[in-house]
Amino acid sequence: MKIEVNYGKGKLPVRLPDGLDVTVIAKRDMPGLADPASAIEAAFTAPLGAPSLEELARGARTACILICDITRPVPNGLFLPILIRRLMAAGMAAENITVLVATGLHRPNEGAELAELVGDPWALEQVRVENHFATDDAAHVDLGRTATRGTVVRLDRRLVDADLKIATGLVEPHFMAGYSGGRKVIAPGVAHAETITTFHAARFMEHPRAANCVLDGNPLHEEQLEIIRMLGGALALNTVITEDRELSFVNFGEVVESHMAAVAHARAYSEVEVEAPFPTILTSAAGYPLDKTYYQTVKGMVAAMDILSPGGDLIIASECAEGMGSPHYVEAQRRLVAGGPDRFLEEIEAKSHADIDEWQTEMQLKPMRIGNIHLYSEGLKGEDRGLTGVEMTEDLAASVTAAVARTGSNRVAVIPEGPYVVPRVMD
Repeated sequence: MKIEVNYGKGKLPVRLPDGLDVTVIAKRDMPGLADPASAIEAAFTAPLGAPSLEELARGARTACILICDITRPVPNGLFLPILIRRLMAAGMAAENITVLVATGLHRPNEGAELAELVGDPWALEQVRVENHFATDDAAHVDLGRTATRGTVVRLDRRLVDADLKIATGLVEPHFMAGYSGGRKVIAPGVAHAETITTFHAARFMEHPRAANCVLDGNPLHEEQLEIIRMLGGALALNTVITEDRELSFVNFGEVVESHMAAVAHARAYSEVEVEAPFPTILTSAAGYPLDKTYYQTVKGMVAAMDILSPGGDLIIASECAEGMGSPHYVEAQRRLVAGGPDRFLEEIEAKSHADIDEWQTEMQLKPMRIGNIHLYSEGLKGEDRGLTGVEMTEDLAASVTAAVARTGSNRVAVIPEGPYVVPRVMD
């Protein structure tokens, strides 16, 4: 049987042995919009929980538009020129519009990469397009602490000072915050490192509700909602895309209400029930741009772990064309490999603030507690392969065959799109 999984900018073919009981797990058939541009225009004309964009713009002098960084396949090229043109048509000067890349603690996007991210040359030339730098103390405003958990809230001054605060992004399952987009583009997107490392500490990450597709009772989601209130509110342009990266849903409006409407659309397609766990799973890290680094690959492991039988084998393909990820993440992986999972968890549980990017290592511990992780990657070389903390494989089909022989079961799940699909065992 020949199957394909997302890998880099294409598909990776895998020929599985005959005789296997293979279940391919994919999103329900998500329709694309016939006229994306018209749908975007309509969203700005009739927002959820807010006046029209023109009415908002007429009472404002400045706007800060947040966009996700290069790790998310957001269709910025579709909606940014429409948004900017409508702001300008309502009387806002181009020099008073800032597009701010919500990097969180990721590296900045510059040069050709920034042009790719913005996706429209006209938009890039018309307005200021800048990166957020989470460690720049002077660039942030201190809004105080959240009432529930005492998180220090410091946000990028360019957003705080803007008359119109507009977050844009992609709504999809997220392995810590439940769903991406909306409030998450603000925090951690343009939050200071102190804020980010607080709610990425183990007391949040180890909470059972800090999980894919979970919003109710999720401590990260609750903190993000508090931060929105402390900011005084915001607007959001939310998108959902199909497996082929076509626009399936778009709306605009008050950040919380519009985000929840987008979540409802994404949830109907992305969450898939299966009858029983699988002893062998073959999945991906979703392909480009998410599989550019091993750091993001962990999301594919976590998304599949709920249907992995205890002691089973989870096999994941991720190109990792840019290697491991940040130096901070590499250091966290060194600690994992050197001391083992139990010691790593013991160390981080004592901290009030996480070290930068170590939370991704912490998330990797979750599927490792369930079964055996195997990685196929052509981008990781030399020492980096050992720093993954998992078993490397050079042949996906051979790894599946070996896992079937070891477990004694021929039941295999294949998840071609990786973390954009979240399977659950039905109750």
